[in-house]
Amino acid sequence: MRRVLQLIGLAQRAGRLVSGEESVLAAVRGGKAKLVILAGDASPNAAKKFMDKCRYYGVELVQVADRGELGKSLGKPQRVVAALLDEGFAELVRKALKPTPDANLER
Repeated sequence: MRRVLQLIGLAQRAGRLVSGEESVLAAVRGGKAKLVILAGDASPNAAKKFMDKCRYYGVELVQVADRGELGKSLGKPQRVVAALLDEGFAELVRKALKPTPDANLER
């Protein structure tokens, strides 16, 4: 999870991410969002709204961390939702979220 949050922070600093409900909705509707990131502790109403919008517009949505950790990774107060605008960053986050075969091995 730490790697995902680092990638999200890097995308923010690179200007390839938007956060906040209105900005993310605009990116999804405008076809700019490549991956939507929703905090794991988002309210049921917010989660439903973004799941429905992403499904309708064909944008993948993932849930990570909580709003405090998501905001911290962006250098902002708590954030419930963010959207990656760059396919390269989106692919890196997708790969970081996939479990690896040796992830369960003790070191």
